[in-house]
Amino acid sequence: MKLAIRHIVDNVVWSTSGQVWAIWAAAPQGSRYMGERTREELLGRVTSLVRSLPGAARLYGLCARLDPGEVVARTVAGVDYQRHPHWAEVADAQLRLLAGEDLDAPVEMHRRTLWLAVPLELGGARAELSAAFASAWSEISSMLGLPPAPVPAHEVGEYQQRARQLLTEFGGGLELRPARPAEIVWMHQHAVARGLDEPLLAESERSGLRGSHLVSGVLRAPAHADLGQVRLLEGGIDEEPDAARTSAGTPARARGSRKKRTAAGGVGRRWLRVESEAGSSYQAHLALAEMPRTFSAAGGDFLAHLDRMPFGVDWVVDLRLVSTEKVLAEVTKKKRDLVDQAEQYSAQRATGLPEAMHDAAEDLGDLSARAARTSVEVEVQSVTVMSVWADSAAECEKRAGALQSRLRGANYRLVRPVGGHEELFTLTLPATAAPPGTRQYTQHELGEDWAMHGAFAGQGFGDPAGAMIGFSQDVGTVTPTLLDIANAPRANASASFGIAGDLGGGKSVLLKLIASSVVDRGGRVIAIDRTKRREWASFARSAAAGRSQVVDAAKAELSIDPLRVFADQPAVGARYALSYLTVQLGVGPMTEYGALLKRAVKEAAESSYPCMAQVIVALEEMAAGEGPRAQRAVSLTEWLQVAADEPLAAAVFDPELPVLDLASGMSSDFVVITTTGLTLPPREAVTDPELMRNQPLEALIGRAVLYLVAAIAREVAFADARFTLIPLDEAYWLTSSSEGQALVDEIVYDGRKHGAGVGLGCHDVRELGTSTGRGLLAYRFLSRTADPVLAARGLEWLGLPADDEDLLHVVTTDLSPFGKTERAGEILGRDPRMNIGRFKVLVPNVDRILEDIFTTPEDTPPADTPPADEELLPYTPAAAVGSRRVTGRRP
Repeated sequence: MKLAIRHIVDNVVWSTSGQVWAIWAAAPQGSRYMGERTREELLGRVTSLVRSLPGAARLYGLCARLDPGEVVARTVAGVDYQRHPHWAEVADAQLRLLAGEDLDAPVEMHRRTLWLAVPLELGGARAELSAAFASAWSEISSMLGLPPAPVPAHEVGEYQQRARQLLTEFGGGLELRPARPAEIVWMHQHAVARGLDEPLLAESERSGLRGSHLVSGVLRAPAHADLGQVRLLEGGIDEEPDAARTSAGTPARARGSRKKRTAAGGVGRRWLRVESEAGSSYQAHLALAEMPRTFSAAGGDFLAHLDRMPFGVDWVVDLRLVSTEKVLAEVTKKKRDLVDQAEQYSAQRATGLPEAMHDAAEDLGDLSARAARTSVEVEVQSVTVMSVWADSAAECEKRAGALQSRLRGANYRLVRPVGGHEELFTLTLPATAAPPGTRQYTQHELGEDWAMHGAFAGQGFGDPAGAMIGFSQDVGTVTPTLLDIANAPRANASASFGIAGDLGGGKSVLLKLIASSVVDRGGRVIAIDRTKRREWASFARSAAAGRSQVVDAAKAELSIDPLRVFADQPAVGARYALSYLTVQLGVGPMTEYGALLKRAVKEAAESSYPCMAQVIVALEEMAAGEGPRAQRAVSLTEWLQVAADEPLAAAVFDPELPVLDLASGMSSDFVVITTTGLTLPPREAVTDPELMRNQPLEALIGRAVLYLVAAIAREVAFADARFTLIPLDEAYWLTSSSEGQALVDEIVYDGRKHGAGVGLGCHDVRELGTSTGRGLLAYRFLSRTADPVLAARGLEWLGLPADDEDLLHVVTTDLSPFGKTERAGEILGRDPRMNIGRFKVLVPNVDRILEDIFTTPEDTPPADTPPADEELLPYTPAAAVGSRRVTGRRP
């Protein structure tokens, strides 16, 4: 195969045809769930880029192979797994999941990469002469084995300057980065070794090799000859099966008949066999031959839909851009020709004009009006080629047929030309001249129409590194979803997150999975468990055995009296004591009763033995006087004594109990404070003061004690140098009071500074607190929500249109559908980068994590069932990845 690359300096490529190209890596934008406003903004940016391009360009959308080791390396990045062997255990389980138990059966994984290539033109006779000489020399040097023609230093500088100038001229503000020489070489290697053990893009992204260097004033290139050691066979097949049959004694006559059938069936072998050092790759290249006359922005993004195929699909679009003046002149000419055709047709037939002529007239009129609307509009003449591959001809044929069928349903016709695959393959290589035969597939559109095809759309939800919490459902192939919540404060983002959804929607499992990953990666978790089953306590004991600690706040074994717990910080203890008392007694801090409580707390804090029992003593002393103030003190004393006499409040008011030592009593990696036995008022009572006053005493005590427990957790989290997560499932019990809401807001507001975050679980996003607090949650998750009103609130919280019928359908019925256990754990999420995606939670196949992570008996796998990760995987086993059915919004 003739190699196109001659020299590479930075992102500038000198080709053997004489052309010089500049190549940039582009970052995918948006997501399949973006709203109309976001979609319009992205379309405007892409349209602006297209209009600012010079006369030609080429856009590549390539599927970079992901290696299981590469994925697992990202999960352990930044973690000393020798000091944290439990995370190494999780990483090993995930590696075996992705690569097979014996590490010899890797799952096919890809990530979409975008590359913009633009030919550079300097103009002038010298540049033309240099290009002609380079083209002629390449023909001679390839035959004689000579090195490529050198490039003088002044030419290198001129083309580099032109590339930098082009980058500043590009409109749209899309994120473009100059490609590295190794990345440009990877583009070639990827095209040659599709489906084989191709080099990893991650290695090329870090490599400083493959670039040419100036030697004695001229450019000298490293040897690229190995890149051209490739054999292309149009319709080539593997002959080993035939050889095997021959050796087995197949009769000669039968062999001859088979050869005839094979030769006659050559027209049906519409693929390209690419033989290289990596092996034999079977590739099918399909050209876009026809597309619908009209389409919408939401339905025309067929390039974005390719990511939803159950196998990798590469694509390349070769662009020619024509100015408005030429477009209008061409339209005028076509109108005259159409009028002449209509007159001739009418003279010969009396049946009227055919429908096709009416359509042509309508299209020309629309094109003329839109092109005349702005002088900066351009016509895009594009040739689009899509590529699929496999390790066998039969599988390649199957994938090509599936791709054709999928796009045919949206009125896009793809063709696989017999004998034309080599030309289409050439177009997918970097720095190649467009073969003349590909021009027959040219599609004509205006720039704003071409922008609707979703060339720059992507699925970027998640973090570059971190814990693997599941797999993306926005793409058809296996794509792990990583989250690194503990790293958010170091990236100047909040580490707090919220999870909303119905009962059984997967909130608790995701919350526990994130908590377990934080602990195993070297962080800390302080959870408050108010469930009767003490599920968080059980999970901590199994998932972090020997590293967990359970504190029972309802059994009154230890004192959580804030004046005693925070004895070394009297101001902090007094603040929490006052907040606890206002919640317990239902009085406002700025009322006359609140003022008395504050005075009593201050006196108790300044006494010789600060404790909550001293608050009652101080109130009794105030009640000994006369006047309204004394009467109020009497009332407060009586109310407070009622609560203090209850066993449920003994942990707060009993001065004889040993005090909870925050330094030693809550020093483990995974601390769970259980509050079983403490009940809460119903949600209706939160907004009805009269109903709240009539609640049972145990409910009022439970509400206040839970607030105090959360306050202690907050103080411990903020004092620890490690990242600390505070999971609060069913968060309404805390956010229902103004004091509790203020505490949650404080963690959300200040957690970034102290390396801490809160994980809130709820059924209604309003239970997450104030609009400001909800808005500051960097990570947001929404599970199945059957009620349309609650679902609409959840979508709005994610930043999606609440009235979008398709999205409402996804949230109410298509996320973890009821009764389909194999679909459990499907979540919509948003990360700090504002990327929105859909993923399926994956629980690692680690016994200590699996033992108690599920919240219902039905979800707890018996000992003789397959590992839970087989049920939670969003795909079939590796051998059947191609049959996976992608669900979600319709294209």
